[in-house]
Amino acid sequence: MPDTFYAVAAILVSAAVTWALRALPFAALASLRASATVRFLSTRMPAGVMVILVVHCLRDLPVTQWRALAPLAALAVTVGLHLWRRNALLSILGGTAAHVALASTVFAH
Repeated sequence: MPDTFYAVAAILVSAAVTWALRALPFAALASLRASATVRFLSTRMPAGVMVILVVHCLRDLPVTQWRALAPLAALAVTVGLHLWRRNALLSILGGTAAHVALASTVFAH
């Protein structure tokens, strides 16, 4: 069993490394906050990321089979909820619930 000094030193080193790794991004990005590029990306990236996620999730969808209707219907529910309420959490939860309900009941194998 390691002695007390070794254990305390290991804990202190681990804490210092963890703190530094968590603080480093904030320190590095502080100078970029006034950048026009960062402001542009902060307004455009959320929609771009969502488009990439949708394409990734639907890329292998067998559109010639009727079971493909469950994810497409869930996507329609998600988009409809978001356009109606403008609430990301409600849209994600509603779309997920619609997909689980449809895939496990109506479109079950």
